[in-house]
Amino acid sequence: MYLGLDPFTTGIAGVVLLIVMVLLGVRVFVAASITGFLGLLELKGWHVAASIAGTIPHSKTVTYPLSVLPLFILIGFLAFYAGLTKRLFEAARRWMGWVPGGLAVATVLATAGFAAVSGASTATAAVFSRVAIPDMLKNGYDKKLAAGVVAAGGTLASLIPPSAILVIYAIIVEQSVGKLLLAGFLPGIYSAFIYLLLIIGMCMWKPELGKPITGFTWKERFESVPGTFPIFIVVGIIFSAMYTGSATPTEAGALGAFVVFLYYCWRAWRENELNKMSGRLKEALIETAKLTAMIFTLIWGVFLFVRFLGFAGLPEAFADWVVHLDVPPIVIMICILLAYAILGMFMDAIGMLILTLPVVYPAVIALGYDPIWFGIIVVKMAEICLITPPIGLNCFVVAGVSRDLTDDEGKSLAIPLQDVFRGIGPFFVADVITVIGLLMFPGIITWLPSLMD
Repeated sequence: MYLGLDPFTTGIAGVVLLIVMVLLGVRVFVAASITGFLGLLELKGWHVAASIAGTIPHSKTVTYPLSVLPLFILIGFLAFYAGLTKRLFEAARRWMGWVPGGLAVATVLATAGFAAVSGASTATAAVFSRVAIPDMLKNGYDKKLAAGVVAAGGTLASLIPPSAILVIYAIIVEQSVGKLLLAGFLPGIYSAFIYLLLIIGMCMWKPELGKPITGFTWKERFESVPGTFPIFIVVGIIFSAMYTGSATPTEAGALGAFVVFLYYCWRAWRENELNKMSGRLKEALIETAKLTAMIFTLIWGVFLFVRFLGFAGLPEAFADWVVHLDVPPIVIMICILLAYAILGMFMDAIGMLILTLPVVYPAVIALGYDPIWFGIIVVKMAEICLITPPIGLNCFVVAGVSRDLTDDEGKSLAIPLQDVFRGIGPFFVADVITVIGLLMFPGIITWLPSLMD
């Protein structure tokens, strides 16, 4: 003992220190690592603290479930460089442009499709800021709607498998990666459906927000379909492998990456761009390595912090206090979700999970809630924090990318950040409706994973 504090008080002090460091702008992995190490130093001394800090980076990196992350990330970058995003949006545009707000509807469908090969929300928002926003503005769509639909549509990548954040949740709480990825499929489709109803309703009420796009023949529509086949193949591989148990999520991810790579090679050969292929492939691999290293570093910091909280006994104490509250479990759950909504205004999604799960998860399980169901609910709340001010990372991405966009005449298509935040307002309401639906009908989440059993 160095300060003479009891373990519980040390745990409380560590949580406060972590929150203060994060609010001061310290990167989450640095804050979690420093707090965890100092806490272990106080509770167990130098040798134990140094031993745990020295072994976690290796022991947690070599775990098999974690190997799925770089493969899922690679699928997304290969799909982007192979041009799948443009072909996906064009197909959705031709098939759904005729409905009120047709281009916005097409954007939601395209982001949902790209989410099935991406798994990264900010990457999805960045890609479709370049692909969809110029087309919507060219056709007279409201700037706020165009920005809002891209920012909100990007969040679908958090739920629809393969989802990086679902894998991170599974690693932190030690649950089945396959079940969590499978559980996110129907809620992701449900969330996209709510977005579609919202857009159509808004554009029927105020047609000037986004008019239908017509003029496509049935031949043109069917000609756009083959370009989307790799998406459906990858989705089929990942979904069927997890559903039947014929392959692990990692093996499914490897097969998916291989399919997209073959498609990339075929497109490069067909369009006589083989000379550009090596450079683009290099970029895809470098971006994958960068994002993977960032996530792995976060995980190292998380586990160091979790070990400290475990020795402090804080999760068990919090769970015991919550279980003995004289209120129904659903009231406690609603309070937890409200806390996530508030916390999400000031933290990114991964940081929010890192900060809360070590303490909140044991309490939720003690209340009798299903860990897979809770994981989807938490990730949906993390989606919401991606579009809520003042952090709203997807909103910053859309505003930042739009600054580099120009129309055919070279005129800037920049969308101010305040307009982006105004544009996501209706989609925030749609997300609240989605969460209420998931609370009222938990089978939307648990049905598919239950079939695995």
